[in-house]
Amino acid sequence: QVQLVESGGGLVQPGGSLRLSCTASGSIFNIGAMGWYRQVPGKERELVAFVTSSERSNYADSVKGRFTISRDNAKNTVYLQMNSLKSEGTAIYYCNADLRLTWSNIWAAYWGQGTQVTVSS
Repeated sequence: QVQLVESGGGLVQPGGSLRLSCTASGSIFNIGAMGWYRQVPGKERELVAFVTSSERSNYADSVKGRFTISRDNAKNTVYLQMNSLKSEGTAIYYCNADLRLTWSNIWAAYWGQGTQVTVSS
């Protein structure tokens, strides 16, 4: 079985920073694109940022210049450095990854269980 485990969420004041981590584990042969999504009650889940296996990244306009996504392929981990956090950044942040399992030619998307980020004074 494979899983994605997020960590690093918590409570921060406006203007503060958090660094989220997501590690994939299991019988994984390849990891494709990895990304972060967030969701608040009553709203659709939205893409925050993603990074491809070739290190190409993309960000939602609302976080450009403040968030940085990166990955460490040796650790099967994707990070989201969040700086200058705003109250509207409060959400559950979900990790997503495209994985190809060992002995398989099939790619599939996997999700973490989410980590809560609360930005409040």
